[in-house]
Amino acid sequence: MALPGFVYIMASRKNGTIYTGVTSELSQRIWQHREGVIEGFTKQYDCKLLVWFEAFDSIHDARQFEARMKKWNRAWKINRIEERNPDWADLFETLV
Repeated sequence: MALPGFVYIMASRKNGTIYTGVTSELSQRIWQHREGVIEGFTKQYDCKLLVWFEAFDSIHDARQFEARMKKWNRAWKINRIEERNPDWADLFETLV
């Protein structure tokens, strides 16, 4: 059985800096971003809000979608967020 995957977007605030990532363990990965335990973009730019995510049947499918999404312009990513989360609410609490 394939490992599931998730593509997600973290943000610093509404219409702020955004980061697109992929993981097989969404709750754990978002906790890592929020707590700043991993050096990198999200820690540097204070992207601690989970504003969008999508589940995939396999991590492979998730990685493919993330690669395509990283090529999107910012407006497309913002539209994707606001389709489901117009207030850019932190969705982390919905995971646990």
